[in-house]
Amino acid sequence: MTPRTPIVGLHHVTATVGDSQADLDFCIGVLGLRLVKKTVNFDNHNVYHFYYGDERGSPGTIWTTFPYAGWGVPVGAGGAGQIAVTSFSVPADSLGPWQARLAECGVPVEEVEPRFGEPALRLRDRSGLVFELIGSDRDARAPWTGGGVPADAAIRGLHGITMVVRDPGPSLELLVGVLGFEVLDEAEARTRVSVGGDAPGRTIDVVRAPDAPAALNGLGTVHHVALAIADADEQRRLRAELVSRGLQVTEVRNRQYFQSIYFREPGGVLLEVATVQPGFTLDEDPARLGCALKLPPWEEPHRAAIEARLPAVVHG
Repeated sequence: MTPRTPIVGLHHVTATVGDSQADLDFCIGVLGLRLVKKTVNFDNHNVYHFYYGDERGSPGTIWTTFPYAGWGVPVGAGGAGQIAVTSFSVPADSLGPWQARLAECGVPVEEVEPRFGEPALRLRDRSGLVFELIGSDRDARAPWTGGGVPADAAIRGLHGITMVVRDPGPSLELLVGVLGFEVLDEAEARTRVSVGGDAPGRTIDVVRAPDAPAALNGLGTVHHVALAIADADEQRRLRAELVSRGLQVTEVRNRQYFQSIYFREPGGVLLEVATVQPGFTLDEDPARLGCALKLPPWEEPHRAAIEARLPAVVHG
């Protein structure tokens, strides 16, 4: 029996990318996402941390990046223990307009065989990250339309992620037996699980690749996926449960807009569990999200030095 779980869906996906301006141009100018927060990597304040999403950066819509160009970070390599594809949800009849838009933007795109009844397009950004736009008629989330993509085509949020592991058994045991996911469907070497229902923004595809080499994190790879949890009390209870099962879990970390814990699932993929609150309007008015460089209170005394080291960027 699937356990009761405070996990309510996906929260965000975070990747390591190259150039800051190229990342902004792709996520805003091509994908039409909203920049909801321009801050710094809390573990390295010399590097930006960009958060993109819907109008308010709702959990389940958020894509985030660390632009590490110039810091000697090698290009990553795909393999086992990694998130191979990040999928966004778009209206089912919008893939044609998306093909035209991507062609106009000079982004190569390929059609993907329908998976679990949903058509998809695959594309890459300039860092080599793999994305899919999945056509769905079951996504009622309101899109952000300030990025130039019309409402009848705009991205609704995350659809899901695809994680590659050599042996899916232990990974599925954790996802289903502890985190409360349910198996939705299976096809060839792929198992789709979901939590809190089967709508987009709640799914993970676990792909079995027994002969895959170990993944190498670096530029052009996803760093981690975050699962959304109801509140801090539930997060502490879940942490205790994970520790009792022998997993190495970090202490709760203050990420300003949510609190987080991190651990690796048995297949090697780094998971984060992030609280829904307080959200991105904590330090900015909703209408001004992403406009200014926001720093956590403990970094404010270093603002001048931080701003001097960060590359200049332009965004809408």
